[in-house]
Amino acid sequence: MRRPKPHQIVIVVGVLAALGTIVSGIVPHLTGWEDDSKVARHVFLNIPDPLYWLFYGTVAVMLVVCATLISARIRNYERGAPDDRRTNKRNVDRRLKDFRAGVWMRTLMRDPAAGLMHSFIYFGFLVLFAATILLEIDHQLPEGLKFLHGKVYLGYAFMADLFGVIFLVGILWAIGRRYIQRPYRIRTKSRPEDAVILGTFLVIGLTGFLIEGFRIAHEGMPGIEKWSFVGWGVASVVKGSSAGFLQDMHRTWWVLHFVAFVAFLVILPTTKLRHMVTSPMNMYLRDNGRPKGAMKPMPNLMETELETFGASTIEDFTWKQLFDLDSCTMCGRCTSVCPAHATGKSLDPREIVLKVGTVMAATGDPVVSPPVGVDSEITVTADSVFERITSEEIWACTTCKACDENCPVNIEILDKILDMRRYLSLMESDFPAELGNTYRSMENSGNVYSMNQGDRGEWAESLEGVEIVDPSDPFSHEYLYWVGCAGSFDDRNKKTSRAVSKLLQRADIDFAILGPSEMCTGDSARRSGNEYLFQMLAMQNIETLNGMGVKKIITQCPHCFNTIKNEYPQLDGHYEVVHHSQFLTELIDSGKLSMAGATFDERVTYHDSCYLGRHNDVYMAPRKVIGSLAGIDIVEMPRNGTKGMCCGAGGARMWMEEHTGKNINTDRAQEALATGASRVAVACPFCYVMLEDGVKGQGAEDVQVQDIAEILVEAIERGDRQPTSANFTPGI
Repeated sequence: MRRPKPHQIVIVVGVLAALGTIVSGIVPHLTGWEDDSKVARHVFLNIPDPLYWLFYGTVAVMLVVCATLISARIRNYERGAPDDRRTNKRNVDRRLKDFRAGVWMRTLMRDPAAGLMHSFIYFGFLVLFAATILLEIDHQLPEGLKFLHGKVYLGYAFMADLFGVIFLVGILWAIGRRYIQRPYRIRTKSRPEDAVILGTFLVIGLTGFLIEGFRIAHEGMPGIEKWSFVGWGVASVVKGSSAGFLQDMHRTWWVLHFVAFVAFLVILPTTKLRHMVTSPMNMYLRDNGRPKGAMKPMPNLMETELETFGASTIEDFTWKQLFDLDSCTMCGRCTSVCPAHATGKSLDPREIVLKVGTVMAATGDPVVSPPVGVDSEITVTADSVFERITSEEIWACTTCKACDENCPVNIEILDKILDMRRYLSLMESDFPAELGNTYRSMENSGNVYSMNQGDRGEWAESLEGVEIVDPSDPFSHEYLYWVGCAGSFDDRNKKTSRAVSKLLQRADIDFAILGPSEMCTGDSARRSGNEYLFQMLAMQNIETLNGMGVKKIITQCPHCFNTIKNEYPQLDGHYEVVHHSQFLTELIDSGKLSMAGATFDERVTYHDSCYLGRHNDVYMAPRKVIGSLAGIDIVEMPRNGTKGMCCGAGGARMWMEEHTGKNINTDRAQEALATGASRVAVACPFCYVMLEDGVKGQGAEDVQVQDIAEILVEAIERGDRQPTSANFTPGI
């Protein structure tokens, strides 16, 4: 038998839920089971039979309607390509951890105020919904099995009112934040549907307490209801009214409460409110089976029969990437941390999600509502994301991963951008002109600088003992030091290469370099969409490394580190790769690299490399390296760690000019200079170049930008030159 599709399963579940609702209305009406306890509540008290049956009938119909609307959205996800997100023994713990993080609002609490507000709404709603379900379950049970009586009922009543208050506080807080405080990232995406959602929730919360208050007053203020402290307060205000008025008002508020609930069932699948369900699910599905810093693998382009590459239509994305679109909360946290957006570029990560979502919704069968309301003038005439997204937006991305890192519901924004770059580069040859030169340099010269490969090892000529190995011989050293293009050809970064080598020699590490046999890893090619060029370079490198039997690699470039460690395994290149910041930390901690006498009496600020930090979660190692120096004063920039600001060079932006807005490296350099540091420490050759250019552009000639290895060597050699007690005589 053919397996049912997800959208079909949703319809079946909706129909079963509707049938269950009808049965749950019929059973207690036929049995007449009621709880005789004096400390209990009679369900549907004062509600006439016509309203009783209208309630159950309407809820049953609306459950089918809601399931149909959800099913239509799921049919859109089914348009996507396969993506293995199955749960297995390897990822189940991670999946549950991510799900808990979503359900418990941990990721939202990165912004404490917004996180607390959402927590009030979310948990308040969940507890109130659970209270309603418990009341309905108790309603179905025979007298001997009912449980909502006595102390259980008193506790139930108190908790329901407590979380009702929490819920209302959250709603009022959200209304004030959106329509009074109006922060930029919220203001720019406020739509009429936001008022509908918040208004519906407000009505649900207020009418719930009014129903309770008029019920208690109509029942004659029974003492047990004091535990319903809000309802008791309302009842105390209206208790002097006539019995007829209390009865009519109780029924009126009950009807309004019910209408608001029906409205909720409609807006849940048709507005962004759907993220109440999709966001936790999206977090559960976060694990994608590849390292954090790795791009989606592609088949061998030399052999594949694929006719198109990358993503330009909705069907080119995976079903998970499409599910992402309906998980977006429109919070704008990705926008707030995007370096391109912050410096006036056209890119807005949130808009990428919403624009792809708009195309998906408009071209679906059936057509569904977009993730968020759009202007009527905006039309989608074809199933192409480039109907709404410009290539300028795509090429403005620095691939810093700040958007993904800051998204509270784990939407994979960067993957979408990179897939679109693959299409633009491979299928349309639509890329910035500067990249054409870079591609030619990588293809013809094996490096991004278009330099002679024979000069790759020249930086080491002033050092003794740095061996350049022959790739035709077995590798007989413990470590291969992967220098990278910048470390081999850029004059500034050659100093880093020499510093790293000196430190390795000082710690008596057995290492060698490839020199002319080392090719560009292909990072810039892959992240600019040129998968063909990446695979060509990567396969040559892997063939060399595997042929020599290399097992352990030290890198000084985070881009080389990320590519060899996380992406070469996709092409059968498996090595133990360590960044020089990590390796130096190990050497210092083990005592192999002595810090005795190494002092650095200066104020230093460290700039986080995106490909070392957010792509690989290496934050502390570089700080520990410079933190091991006596006398050093380390000061952090406001944006550091996971919130660090990009230098502007990632995603092949190193080789492209910035034609719009403020230069990203200028923005970051100004932030570094504002700390008052005399040195800016980096652990990436791209960051080195970008920040030094930025600092010089600000006229701060007295502030140096240096790699952490250079700072370490300077401090150690300074200590070596200091006189010791054995050979120093005062006064001489």
